[in-house]
Amino acid sequence: MNPDRDPVTGQPIGHPVAETSPAPGPEQIRLNGRHVLVVPLNADVHGADLAEGAVGPGKEALWQYMAAGPFDDRESFQAYLVACEASSDPLFYAILDAGSRKAIGHASLMRIDRANRVIEVGNILYTPALQRTAGATEAMRLLAGYVFDLGYRRYEWKCNALNAPSRSAAARLGFSYEGLFRQAVIVKGRNRDTTWFSMLDGEWPQIRQGFDRWLSPKNLEGGQSLRLGALTRATIPGHALRRATTADAPALAALQNAAYAPNRPLLGVEPVPLLTPAAEVLGRYEVWLADHEGEPAGALVLDPQPDHLMLWSVAVDPAHQGSGLGNTLLAAAESRARDLDLVELRLYTGDKLVRNIDWYARRGYATARVETLTDRRLVHMHKRLG
Repeated sequence: MNPDRDPVTGQPIGHPVAETSPAPGPEQIRLNGRHVLVVPLNADVHGADLAEGAVGPGKEALWQYMAAGPFDDRESFQAYLVACEASSDPLFYAILDAGSRKAIGHASLMRIDRANRVIEVGNILYTPALQRTAGATEAMRLLAGYVFDLGYRRYEWKCNALNAPSRSAAARLGFSYEGLFRQAVIVKGRNRDTTWFSMLDGEWPQIRQGFDRWLSPKNLEGGQSLRLGALTRATIPGHALRRATTADAPALAALQNAAYAPNRPLLGVEPVPLLTPAAEVLGRYEVWLADHEGEPAGALVLDPQPDHLMLWSVAVDPAHQGSGLGNTLLAAAESRARDLDLVELRLYTGDKLVRNIDWYARRGYATARVETLTDRRLVHMHKRLG
C-alpha cells in the first residue's frame, strides 16, 4: 500500500488510524476452548498441578530460555507463582486441560501498551502434558483472539534467538519475522539476542481461519490432515501472490464485481461470488491477491478442506483478462494445494457459463456432477494432481 503524502511538505506519511484512543487493558477472564481453558493464574489452586510437570530433575529444559527457573523444589516454584499471580503486567493465565481441569501450563500478556494498541504474549510454559497437543495450539488461538477482540493493532512474540523451537512455533502460529535485536538483554548472566515476530489486526481474520480449520474436529480426527504452518502461511511458494488483509476489502469488492457482473445477464441471477460481502469473504476463506501497479488485478479465493482444496472464486479484472493472469491464478491454486498436502482441487460454476466450463476443461478439470438449485444449476468440476 502506497504511503500518504503530507499536503504541505509532500513527504510520505503514515495512513490515518481509525481508532486512536487507548485500548482496554486485558482482564483476568476465562477463555473456553474444546481442548483447554485459559483462566487467571491462581497460585494456590494451580500450583500443585503445575509443579508436577515443571519442577525437579528432568524439567530443566522447560526453563532454559525463561527469565525464571529452573526450580528444584516446590516451595521456590510456589513463591514464583505467587509473584506471577500478583503481577498485572505481565498478566498471567493458567492453561487447564478442558477435561480434567488440571493446570498444564501458563502464559502471559505483557508489555501492555494501551496507547499504541500493542501487546505481547510471553512467559509461555508448556509442561510435557501440554506440549505437542491440540490444546497447545488452541491456547494461543484463544489468547490471540482475545487480544484482537479488545482492539489491539499489533500482537508480538519475542524469544531468545537461540531458541529454535520458539522461532518455529512463532512461524507456525502465523507471526511474521521482523528481525534480530542484538545484545538486547542479559538473562541469567548471559547475553540474549532477541528475535522479534508480530501479527497485525488486519492479518488476523486470515490467520484465524488457519487456526480454526486446523482445530476443527474433522481435521484432527485420526491425526491432522491440514498442517497449521501451511494454513497460516502468508505466501504461496513460487508465486508472487500475497495474502489479503482487511484493508483490501474495498478493492476486493470492486474486483469481484468487475469480474463477475458481466455474468449476471447470462445467468439471470446474481453470480455466487457476489452474494457474499468482501468482508465476509475475508473472514471465511483464504484470499490471495495478484497486484499490478499497487492495486489488485486478480483474486484467488480458496476454501481448504481436509481432503480437497475448493476454488471458491477465480477473479480477474476485465482490464487484465487475456493477459494470462487467470492461468497464473490456477497455477497458484495447484501450488497451494501441494503446500497443503492436498491432491484434489474442486470448483463450481454456472451451467450457462459455457466459456468458463470449457476454459476449466482445457486446463484439466472434469465435470463431476450438476447440482440443481432453486434459482440456478451449478456444474461441479474437479482435478487431481499428479
